[in-house]
Amino acid sequence: MTKDPQSIGNDEPRWHASLGVLAILGLYITLPPKVTFGPLWLFPLLVLAILVPLSVISPIRRHENAAQRIASIGLIALLNLFNILSLVLLIASIVHRAGVTHFSTGAPLLLAGVQIWLTNTLVFALWYWELDSGGPEARAHAISAQKFSRADFLFPQMASQNDLECVDPGWKPLFIDYLFLAFTNSTAFSPADTFPLTRLGKVLMMAEAFVSFTTIGIIISRAVGILA
Repeated sequence: MTKDPQSIGNDEPRWHASLGVLAILGLYITLPPKVTFGPLWLFPLLVLAILVPLSVISPIRRHENAAQRIASIGLIALLNLFNILSLVLLIASIVHRAGVTHFSTGAPLLLAGVQIWLTNTLVFALWYWELDSGGPEARAHAISAQKFSRADFLFPQMASQNDLECVDPGWKPLFIDYLFLAFTNSTAFSPADTFPLTRLGKVLMMAEAFVSFTTIGIIISRAVGILA
């Protein structure tokens, strides 16, 4: 029996993104206590309370209900919130004398800044992955990226797969593609090879670039100044 082409290779696993979530947890719990919000166990507990059930109930992003979709978005929002709080607390530690004792040398400050920057990159990779074209569940039902009905980002494979034999005609972005997008936007503060098509995509990229610029421009530059 010939399989329906729409059912071949279209399921997107959650574990790719779950590794990113676990990496964020690792970065957070190794931050200095001064720049973490509440007791250290609070953030991991909240994240795992959402991530573990989702990983068990919906390991493949193909047939999801509204509650699972809301939980997935809520998880990323939680990660984003705690990273912003860490950024605010770190800036406050620089501005006020209370932070002088812990950050009397540049190395701890530089390390904390790098951790927040990496977390920001991972969080927005998750946002792009979760929201592009209606989310992983919606993308799973398309034969290829060219068939996305509401694409928020234009990947080069989407514009060239009719012309280049080296591009898989059934290519669709996975989490690693959104991680690359987030990394290049965090370092260059602008699109590299993938461009936002919708207002949502543009707002997300602006928000990521703003947090990245704040982290690099204020925190890391201050750490380098202390080291110098």
